[in-house]
Amino acid sequence: MLFTALYILYTLFVLALIVQLLMSGGRPTKTLAWLIIIALIPVGGIILYATLGLNRRKHKFIKLKKGRKVADYIRQVDELYDNEIDWGNEASQREIRQHIRLSRQIEQSTGFLPHSGNRVQLLKNGKATFKAILAALARARHFIHIQYYIFEEGELAEQIAAILEKKAQQGVEVRMIYDGVGSNSLSRKFLRRLRASGVQVFGFLPLRFKHFTTTVNYRNHRKVIVVDGQAGFTGGVNVSDKYLEGDPELGTWHDLHLMLEGPAVNSLQAAFAIDWQFVSGQEELLTHPYFPEQPAHGPTCVQMVASGPDSDFPAVRQEYFTLINQAASYVYIVNPYVIPGGAILEALQTAAMGGVDVRIMVPANSDSMIIKWSVRSYFQELLEAGVRIYLFPDGFLHSKIMIADDTVASVGTANLDTRSFEQNFEINAVLYDSAITRQLKNQFLEDCRISECVDKEAFLQRPWTDKIKEGVAKVFSPIL
Repeated sequence: MLFTALYILYTLFVLALIVQLLMSGGRPTKTLAWLIIIALIPVGGIILYATLGLNRRKHKFIKLKKGRKVADYIRQVDELYDNEIDWGNEASQREIRQHIRLSRQIEQSTGFLPHSGNRVQLLKNGKATFKAILAALARARHFIHIQYYIFEEGELAEQIAAILEKKAQQGVEVRMIYDGVGSNSLSRKFLRRLRASGVQVFGFLPLRFKHFTTTVNYRNHRKVIVVDGQAGFTGGVNVSDKYLEGDPELGTWHDLHLMLEGPAVNSLQAAFAIDWQFVSGQEELLTHPYFPEQPAHGPTCVQMVASGPDSDFPAVRQEYFTLINQAASYVYIVNPYVIPGGAILEALQTAAMGGVDVRIMVPANSDSMIIKWSVRSYFQELLEAGVRIYLFPDGFLHSKIMIADDTVASVGTANLDTRSFEQNFEINAVLYDSAITRQLKNQFLEDCRISECVDKEAFLQRPWTDKIKEGVAKVFSPIL
């Protein structure tokens, strides 16, 4: 009798959940994936949905960062250092106007304007990245703001910590944000040591048992460093020794980071200030000392794309969609997690079928089996539309790059998947600069020469076991 009553209650609960899913207005593919999971995994499916599936921003189940407040905050930041688009020299003017639709779309969805007069240095892989970062940190005189998804203890973390401690003791203001899941291996001892030296440290949504299902799905995937408002860093590189020594299983980790000098640094500072207000409750960063006037340092026009579940629109997905859609000659993509979903998939197919040279480079090896098969589950649809796919063989390729038509490039933290589009807090830098774009293009073409170009006919003859793995992974891909 008790079992029957529990079964009836469970069935009614599942039916109510299904009705709620159908009425939620979510994407059909995502809704269908959750319906299948709930149906196939009794009890566990409901727990997974409660943890990963609920749109807590929409249903007010968790107070993240209120969209209106964030928009007002960004507007105030912009007013602090530049209320007008600075077109800069004729080259910058020509290149930004070629992509005015993209620029306006980013400004509308994020509040960030494009700014010229920036010097941009491409930092390839961990050694070059951290050589530049450590040198910039050592020069700090006023403040250091540092934020990472993964901050992993080891030799590299020790070097950074030693500089942060020294600078804090010298009176430099040091603020640090680490993600509560990505950096969950950080020991209390390490954090206490930083705080004892005067470093202000906060975790972004650290895991708490009673709030586990309401926080675990929202992660801060950004990597941002701002030093004195003069130098800024962002890109795909995390703080981990594998970027210096390689990985025992995957080998060398290949990635791309940026060093910025000029007005774009203030945009990076704005993104950090918003996250700082969220984790600390403090708004002291919204003052002039943290947003100094920026003279021109170089020729590049840069526009930041900060996106997250607090945004009214999926800014990163819209950025990628527009970049692909407006490409006239080519669009080249480097990304380890290409699980595009309907809109981006169709944009890639449409571009390729319209004669645009569309190429995607992913690592031959993956750090996750379900990700590997999810990525490969889209290969057939892409290949049949004329997209060329390259498998990079040397270690693990972690860069997040999109370049088009020798005029525009995107470098940052965001993958081509639903998690980056809807759940994670991400930041990309859009570079309106033909010289940098051609530099990235040449590197891409060099990497193509050492990579395996996936042959469509051979791929269609792959083993049926691979097709099953891809099919299963694709069911889960909308929620990854």
